[in-house]
Amino acid sequence: MVSRQERKKRRQRHKNAMQRYTRERQRNKLATPGPNAFILVLDHLKAGFNIPKLFRSAEAFGAREIHLINSEPFDPAPAKGAFRKVPARFHDTFRECYQDLQQHGYTLFRLEASCENVLYHTMLPDKSAFILGNEGLGFSFNPDDYPDIRCLNIPHHGKMESLNVSVAGSIVMYEYLRQHHGDTPDSP
Repeated sequence: MVSRQERKKRRQRHKNAMQRYTRERQRNKLATPGPNAFILVLDHLKAGFNIPKLFRSAEAFGAREIHLINSEPFDPAPAKGAFRKVPARFHDTFRECYQDLQQHGYTLFRLEASCENVLYHTMLPDKSAFILGNEGLGFSFNPDDYPDIRCLNIPHHGKMESLNVSVAGSIVMYEYLRQHHGDTPDSP
């Protein structure tokens, strides 16, 4: 059983996190697009640590921006300031995000463990958008309704069904850079 004092501490930590979110979301409006044309699409991810960790990786890999679909407020502290630097676009529905990306000429890819298209065997166009689904529920849309969205698989050899979403996002961003800029992010 949790003590009254511990519940009070938890409520205060949550309140502080929501204040940070509000403050950082205002600062995010000043963020400038990263040097690479790829975009991450976070499709109704849980508001825990994965969203801020993906902002941190997106900043490191130079993402153009991150689109969040039906996202709850999250504590930006684990992003270590990256939420201020990578532009965030907020959408209520996947269709709204999809239409926006289509209008801007993006090729969309969904990361899916059951997909037969292996990431490192797939040529990624300059304007690629990578869709990462909810950790337990998957995507908020039916892939059959969007036949032009290609799927990608990150092969792994362990017994786990899939990778953590922030790890998978980092791997796909690294592969994008490898294909577009050489073997490492520091290559000319």
